[in-house]
Amino acid sequence: MINWDAHACLPQHPQADFTPVDQLHAAGVNYVSLNVGADMNPVSQVMSVIAGYRATIAAHPERYVLVASVDDIIQAAADGRMALSFDLEGAMPLLDQPEMVALYAQLGVRQIHFAYNRNNSVADGCHDVARGLTGLGHRMVAAVNDAGILMDCSHTGRRCSLEIMAASAKPVIFSHANPLALVQHGRNVSDEQIQACAGTGGVVCVSGLSWFLGSERPGADDVARHVAYIAELVGVAHAGIGLDICFQQPGLDDTPPGVFDPGHWWPASAGYDASRPPSFTPPSVWRELAPALRRTGMNNAEIEQVLGRNMMRVAQQVWGTPQQMLKAA
Repeated sequence: MINWDAHACLPQHPQADFTPVDQLHAAGVNYVSLNVGADMNPVSQVMSVIAGYRATIAAHPERYVLVASVDDIIQAAADGRMALSFDLEGAMPLLDQPEMVALYAQLGVRQIHFAYNRNNSVADGCHDVARGLTGLGHRMVAAVNDAGILMDCSHTGRRCSLEIMAASAKPVIFSHANPLALVQHGRNVSDEQIQACAGTGGVVCVSGLSWFLGSERPGADDVARHVAYIAELVGVAHAGIGLDICFQQPGLDDTPPGVFDPGHWWPASAGYDASRPPSFTPPSVWRELAPALRRTGMNNAEIEQVLGRNMMRVAQQVWGTPQQMLKAA
């Protein structure tokens, strides 16, 4: 059994401590996608973070492996190592060049969405004016499909996400997004989006963030409630986990350089309150997810699907085999 966490955040700093990765591994996680940058991060910062993370992984081959295929994840689990890859939150680090997608893939990015809350030249954010996927955006979707990267629609505007899913030739995921029907927040996704994602063969991975779960101190039962809703709506084969835990580390300043306005990216008008930061589920919640899902009525096979098999299936379809990945590079 492989436990798959579709999204987590260390500090956006090349010297980030990987202790949280070890904590996830100790809690039973076999693979986690680590964020390496978003639309507010300039390429210089993104590349510095990728270089730093890769150096840490390379320095500890007994503990970590940077993966390109599902086979790599299975082998890492057998070896007792944590499988890792990277994700980008937004298209701005692509510099309007579809060719950048393949470059990031070679550096370990295996997952990307195109807009972080706000609009850009490629796509719409979920807290901005709806325009739809741009012409450049259509070319970017094709580039992501060609590079064997998971196309993600988290943080993306509703109309735009539907157009991305229609344009993609491969399954699309939401790596960290929750049902709007359960919690009315602009970052959560509508039934129509969930159904469209399932229609691509994709997976909606539930976030453990308090704002999106509707719980001040979120726990396994809160996550399980949202998973159960998705499973009831579109089938258990389309539900997964992406807890989106953001690990802060004192002494590491990962503030984007230059002019940075948090109020732009997390607008008060959308319900963000700077005086009340969100709560995250702890890594240890992974030990409690199986019992919590069982309490919703799921059997062991269904629980294994949610905790990892669904994302393994989609990744196998998108990433391909190691030989295919080498050919694409």
